[in-house]
Amino acid sequence: MSRLRAAAPPLALLLGAGLTLTTPPSAAAASPGTGPVFNQPNGTAAQQRAIRSDLLARIEGAAPRSTIKVALYHFWDAEVARALATAHTAPERRVHVQVMLDESSVSSMPSSTSYSILRKALGTDRERRSFVGLCPKSTSCLGDPSAGNSIAHNKFWLFSRTGGLRDVVVQTSSNLSTGSYTKFWNDAMVVAQRGTYAAYSRYFDKAAGSDWRSWRYTRAAASPYTSYFFPRPRGGDTVTGILDNVTCRWKDASGSHRTSVRLAMFKLTRQGVAEKLASLQRQGCAVDIVYAQTDSEASTGSPGTWEALHAPGGPAVRCLHYDDDGDPGTSREVVHSKTLMISGRYAKATGKLVWTGSHNYSGPALTKNDETLLKVERDSVHDAYADRYRALRASALPGTRDNTPSCKGVSPQPED
Repeated sequence: MSRLRAAAPPLALLLGAGLTLTTPPSAAAASPGTGPVFNQPNGTAAQQRAIRSDLLARIEGAAPRSTIKVALYHFWDAEVARALATAHTAPERRVHVQVMLDESSVSSMPSSTSYSILRKALGTDRERRSFVGLCPKSTSCLGDPSAGNSIAHNKFWLFSRTGGLRDVVVQTSSNLSTGSYTKFWNDAMVVAQRGTYAAYSRYFDKAAGSDWRSWRYTRAAASPYTSYFFPRPRGGDTVTGILDNVTCRWKDASGSHRTSVRLAMFKLTRQGVAEKLASLQRQGCAVDIVYAQTDSEASTGSPGTWEALHAPGGPAVRCLHYDDDGDPGTSREVVHSKTLMISGRYAKATGKLVWTGSHNYSGPALTKNDETLLKVERDSVHDAYADRYRALRASALPGTRDNTPSCKGVSPQPED
């Protein structure tokens, strides 16, 4: 039975797609299910906050004495912090709540009250069953400090029991901030499966322990899901390894076929990944990319990923990173998802796959940062993400006119 369940597509997915629904009150109050959830930064307030609303519903639906674990880069939402605090402190609930954040969640936004709300309710002792913790300043919890600055960039939520579901993983690209809702195009993938939940929970515990010396890059399979846990400091690139499994053209009894590769990516600065994507297009794949930032000769002094993607015979490329209303007080729109979609021949089999998570295609995301990537092998999930991609592509500005300082990384964005 498909886990893309819960009353056709989840409500947040339909809202994120810009659909208007008339829902009976009882259905509107139903607990969220599993599958993709998308926000829409240029939509209504409900569409912008679709992922946030989904998370709030899961917090409020957490069963008494269940466990919630949160690993997040930036947590700047007092209402969500209060919901977690209440889940723990309410006598009739006593949910165990554990939260790990990047240190910059506090130092870069001192006006936010989220951390103080969590600290007061949960405490900071990581030996207890509830706590809020910070990774070391300018360092991820699992990255080698001698390798230079790194960040705890994870964005996942674990619920042992919520809304009638067990072993729930919410892997998202979204932080908790106003910009995450109104500026950034984000996604979340919700899974309810024991093996995947257990793998994420072990990784969370490793990060909370901050034992970077014993850390090893980890891949955990629990079909139809595979989880990848970073950093990966020693050799190999997970993404080029994934792309190496793609066959662009093949034939079977029904005729000739072509594999499609779609990528929605905030930051694309790993040269090997860009060159592999361009190579797949030249091998006959249909490669289509929407990105927010590359690097380039203009930004680094030598040709980079922008040049690799724009060389003759390369993929279709559009940039979504703009502010065109003339109002410096309003936010631009940026693609913030980190999602790869493949439909066709992969690893000598035909299928549809999605990889999504917190993992930008940058050097630090591979070798130094705390990051997660989730693979889903399910046609319905791929198709939902492909529909979302088409909306992203249609909204992409400057689009193909991407010879701009922002798109070329002249004024680089932080990982975020």
